[in-house]
Amino acid sequence: MAQSPIWEKSMEREADIRKKALRQRINAERSALSPHDRAEKCRSIYRNVTEHPAFLRARIIYIFVDAKGETDTREIIRQAWCTGKRVAVPRIENKRMQFYYIENFTDLNPGHFGIEEPKAECRPAENMKDALMVMPGVVFDRQRNRIGYGGGYYDRYLSEHPDLPTIAIAFSLQVLEKIPSEAHDIKPDILITDNCVH
Repeated sequence: MAQSPIWEKSMEREADIRKKALRQRINAERSALSPHDRAEKCRSIYRNVTEHPAFLRARIIYIFVDAKGETDTREIIRQAWCTGKRVAVPRIENKRMQFYYIENFTDLNPGHFGIEEPKAECRPAENMKDALMVMPGVVFDRQRNRIGYGGGYYDRYLSEHPDLPTIAIAFSLQVLEKIPSEAHDIKPDILITDNCVH
């Protein structure tokens, strides 16, 4: 028997409230990490990503520039450049996310939400062959379900590029046993933390 639209809307609202509460809680825990603990965890995540076969195979890395307490991605980007890979990072345009190649960090400017984005002169990244996306998230579970920042940018982008392999990175404190998920939420293929690969 089909559920009524009112019931479905009520369930969506309840899931949104739970997601918001989880975002707030995990963001607070992430912000409370000491500089020493954060640096140690970032080093572990860096090793787990850059030694992973998916990273080693890829010729192009689609990756976010860390901000607001996220695990460091700049060392991952540097390692990609050092091993001859091309690097593309996102820019928000008309409420959509597009990726552009950068060749050094001077190719970035403060952009949407204060996050660094590629400058206007950077070339669009359109090649998905031999590429890998390294993506963020706020909360995950052991089944790789993901709660992002609420904008839906990665869900929309990945629904348009379903063959692009994905690794999500996070501190282990961001991974819970089970989180609310919906049909349109896209799971990363792999979830890498400072102490585990899911």
